[in-house]
Amino acid sequence: MQRSFGPIGHLWVHLVLCIYAVIALFPIALILINSVKTRSAIFDGPMALPTADTLTLVGFQKVLSGTHFLLYFGNSLTVTLGSLVLIVLFGAMAGWALSEYKFPGNRFLNFFLAIGIMIPIRLGTVSILQLVVALDLINTRTALILVYTAQGLPLAVMILSEFIRQIPSELKDAARCDGVGEIAIFFQVILPLIRPAIATVAVFTMIPAWNDLWFPLILAPGDETRTVTLGVQQFIGQYATDWNSVLAALSMAVIPILLLYVAFSRQLIRGLTAGAVK
Repeated sequence: MQRSFGPIGHLWVHLVLCIYAVIALFPIALILINSVKTRSAIFDGPMALPTADTLTLVGFQKVLSGTHFLLYFGNSLTVTLGSLVLIVLFGAMAGWALSEYKFPGNRFLNFFLAIGIMIPIRLGTVSILQLVVALDLINTRTALILVYTAQGLPLAVMILSEFIRQIPSELKDAARCDGVGEIAIFFQVILPLIRPAIATVAVFTMIPAWNDLWFPLILAPGDETRTVTLGVQQFIGQYATDWNSVLAALSMAVIPILLLYVAFSRQLIRGLTAGAVK
């Protein structure tokens, strides 16, 4: 980078990246700051830090004691992690099959999955609702897990198959010469080598599932299956909104996303930059 841009250009690149980081983190910081302020302080100075007079935890108290937020949080966690496991497992299996084996319809399946990336799944909401009702899965977390799995699989297969193609064939041939079966090769050789790709898929598929409001509102609006994003809506009224509770709920809802990024940040960066040197 220093050869291409020089010392001054090197500083400018870091300055631009720092500015972008501040812009990206500003909404999150704004939510966290205002979640511990009184309602009047939120409107009087939304960008001001809380003081001794404006500091309050009433929003968190209302959310934790007056609602079933922990239940909603658990539902979101169950749905997101369940769909994430299925997406990674089935996506890696499909990517392994499409990249390793040549069979009739291989190109068609790749094209079919590419279409799944381009066409939003919400266009099939009516058909999905009819299928969920026919399977008697309405108001269940299983319905959401299946929908999010179908939503994330096309992108997961595309990313994972490209990473699997970069694995040297000598590793797989050596395992076959030692008598290792194809399933054992997949779990013992392929999966450990594509951890950066798995982290990339995890981040890109978890965020839409965690933040989604559309399918929980249609497929699982019941009190026992409501997710965090749907639970926050009870604080938003037609004529008045409890902003303390809304911001407090959003602050707690953003924690899993931040923890996931911190845990997989190194693998995510490796996955996004893989092949850049070549």
